Amino acid sequence: MVVRVIGAGLAGCEAAWTLAGEGLKVRLHEMKPEKRSPAHSGDGFAELVCSNSLKSDRLGSAGGLLKEEMRRMGSLLLPIAERARVPAGGALAVDRHEFSRLVTEAVRLNPNIEVVTGEVTALPDGPVIVATGPLMSDALAAHIEDRLGGSLSFYDAAAPIVAADSLDWDKVFRASRYDKGGGDYVNCPFDKEEYEAFHESLVNAKAVGLKAFETEKPKVYEGCMPIETLAKRGLDTLRFGPLKPVGLKDPKTGRRPWAVVQLRHENGAGTLLNLVGFQTNLKFGEQKRVFSMIPGLKNAEFIRCGVMHRNTFIDSPRLLDRTFALRSDPMTVFAGQLTGVEGYMESAMSGIIAAKNLARRLRGEEPMVFPADTMTGALCAYISDESIRDFQPMGANMGLLPALKERVKLKTERYETLSRRALGSLDLALKG
Repeated sequence: MVVRVIGAGLAGCEAAWTLAGEGLKVRLHEMKPEKRSPAHSGDGFAELVCSNSLKSDRLGSAGGLLKEEMRRMGSLLLPIAERARVPAGGALAVDRHEFSRLVTEAVRLNPNIEVVTGEVTALPDGPVIVATGPLMSDALAAHIEDRLGGSLSFYDAAAPIVAADSLDWDKVFRASRYDKGGGDYVNCPFDKEEYEAFHESLVNAKAVGLKAFETEKPKVYEGCMPIETLAKRGLDTLRFGPLKPVGLKDPKTGRRPWAVVQLRHENGAGTLLNLVGFQTNLKFGEQKRVFSMIPGLKNAEFIRCGVMHRNTFIDSPRLLDRTFALRSDPMTVFAGQLTGVEGYMESAMSGIIAAKNLARRLRGEEPMVFPADTMTGALCAYISDESIRDFQPMGANMGLLPALKERVKLKTERYETLSRRALGSLDLALKG
C-alpha cells in the first residue's frame, strides 16, 4: 500500500513524515523545480514565503499552545525549527533557507518516503492527501473544482473577527432586522456624530497593496468591495449600504440609530463575531485603530483582521469532517491552507492530523477526534462546522476554545489556564 501526498510544503512534509512513522510507504509529489508557483523561489521543501516567523512560542498564547500540542504529537518541523532558530524575542523565527534545507534533507533521507518531481494535474485515486497550498497549479485547481462541484474559492475577501467576550455589551444589542430570526445579530449603533468621525477616519486610513500574483485573477464583486472603497463614494454610502439601520431599534433609546454595524456568529459556539460587510485592504494596525471607533468595540480583541488576497481554499464545512477527510470519500484527505486553516503552523498541524487519521482508517481503526478544548481540536471543529455559512480561513486563536467554567478576568491568566486545560485534554486523548 502506497499513500500519495501532493505538495511538499509544511502540511505535506508533516503528512508524509507522519505516514512514514506509521510504517506506511509514501509517494510525495512536488512540482518544483520543474514548475513553481509565483510566490516561491527556492527548490527546497517547506519553503517559508511571507515571513520567517512561526509566531509566538509562549505557552499562554494561541500560537504557543498549538506548537506545544504539535510537539506532543511528534511534529517533524518543530525540532527542525529549533535547529534553524534565529533571535526574535518571544517568537519562534527561523533562518528560512536553513529551515527548508533541513526539512528537505530529513524527508529525502526517510526510507519510507519516495519523492516524485513534477506537476500533478488530477487527483489520483485514494489513499491520498492533497496539500498543495493556496497557490496550486491552474490545472490541478480546475480538476479539484470540478471534482468538488465548484466549491473552490480563489480570492480571500474576509471581514475582521472579534472575540465576543471583549465587546462592551452595555453599548450593543442583539436583534435582527424587523425582529426576523430572533437576536441573531449583535448591533453596534452609531449616532450622527460618532458615525461621521468614524467615516472620516476610515476614508483616510492607510491600505496595503496587493502583490502582482494576487491581482492576476481577482474575484472581487460589488458585495465584496473593501469597506474603505465604499466609504470614499460619499458620506452616506455606508448608511445606505452595509451600515443601514433600517428595521432596527436601539432598546436604550427607543429610536432607530443613525447607522449600525452588525456582527454575526463566526462559529457555532458564538465566541467569535464577524463584522458584516467589512472586507478591507487596510493595514492591520489601521483596522484596529479605526474599527475600535465602532460603538462597543473600543476594547475589542481582534482575533483576525480583514484580508483581501489571492488564496485558494475549499468550502471545508460542507466537504470535510474533523479529520480533514472528504465526507463523501474518506480516502481522499486535504491538508494545509487549502482547507481553510491559516498560518504556517496551522497548516503543518493539519498535515499531522490528516495523516494520523488516514493511517488509522487504513488499519481499519476509527479516526481520532481531538478534544474541542485543544487548539488542534478547535481548528478541526472550525473547518468542519456546517453552521458556518460564509466560510473564511482561520488561524489559531483563543476565541476558538470553549469558555472556562469560572470567569478569569485577567487575560494572561485566562489564556494560561486555557492552555493548561488544553494540554491536559490532549495528553488524555493521546493515551487513549
